[in-house]
Amino acid sequence: QVQLVESGGGLVPTGGSLRLACEVSGSVFRIKAMAWFRQVPGEQREMVAHLTYDGLAYHSEAVRGRFTVSREKGSHTLYLQMNNMTPEDTAVYLCSADVIPYSSDYPTNTYWGRGTQVTVSS
Repeated sequence: QVQLVESGGGLVPTGGSLRLACEVSGSVFRIKAMAWFRQVPGEQREMVAHLTYDGLAYHSEAVRGRFTVSREKGSHTLYLQMNNMTPEDTAVYLCSADVIPYSSDYPTNTYWGRGTQVTVSS
């Protein structure tokens, strides 16, 4: 089994910053890519940032220039540095990972964490 656990959410004022972390553990053979999504009740889940394991990063237009996705080399931990936050950034932030579990004989699966709440006050 593969587990993802997000941390770092909380309440910040407009203009504030937070750093989210997502740790992957379990039967991981190889991670191909990881991503951050956010979910507001009643709305579609939105991809915020994506990072392949060879370092190609994507940030959505809504967060580009304010948020930065990164990963520690040699670590299965993904980060999202969020700066200059606005109330529109309020959401549950979820992490996903495209993982080959156990060995190269297994197909790639996408795994999800349970999310962490981020609230930006006006």
